Amino acid sequence: MKVVVLCSGGMDSVTALHWARREHDVRAVLSFDYGSKHNASELPFAAAHARALGVRHVVVPLAFIGEHFTSDLLQSGGEIPEGHYAADNMKRTVVPFRNGIMLAVAGGFAESAEATGLVIAAHTGDHTIYPDCREDFMRAMGDALRLGTYAGIELLRPFIALTKGQIAAEGARLGVDFAQTWSCYKGGAVHCGKCGTCVERREAFQQAGLVDPTVYEATPPLPSAPRSVQPSADSDQPNKNSQPKADS
Repeated sequence: MKVVVLCSGGMDSVTALHWARREHDVRAVLSFDYGSKHNASELPFAAAHARALGVRHVVVPLAFIGEHFTSDLLQSGGEIPEGHYAADNMKRTVVPFRNGIMLAVAGGFAESAEATGLVIAAHTGDHTIYPDCREDFMRAMGDALRLGTYAGIELLRPFIALTKGQIAAEGARLGVDFAQTWSCYKGGAVHCGKCGTCVERREAFQQAGLVDPTVYEATPPLPSAPRSVQPSADSDQPNKNSQPKADS
């Protein structure tokens, strides 16, 4: 299948890019510059991986998000909270309907690039605080992309049933250089080691039994996940048949 891969430069989407390169014909890598605190830190990694794989990389500016939306993840927002990724205070980093907006743009881009699929790296760890990463939303958005395009664009989400630790293991299997990825929501030159995404990154390497190649400003003891958050391990392999399914 000819696909476009959504890639921010983070470890999940970079792994998805390498997965897609093996499983499909990648027509382009698509990133978005939407005014987040870490865009400048992560986008160069998306570009580097696309270049290494010989795939065209396109960055779409979405300045209106940074100008008009409210979120601590944005440069216009407050301080990035520290603690576990699934903690309530991390909801402050949610950018309203971010994935919906990006997928809508990506659908039009994919059809213009003569692709029939979009690859997104949503996973189980995202479900806790991001409504637009949950499978119900992904199914609905997949239906919209399929019905709203002549190409019948399919939304592929190979990691939807995987934990971040399982994605790290898959990336290692694919030969991903995780030192060339970015997670920290604070941006800057070095990962802080304490924000929710840094904590989740550290946990992922630990769970996968991998050496963490990341340079952190600090590595305090990892906080515990909130009790309401149960680890999900529905599968330990990417789902090759991850297109939307009809509701039963």
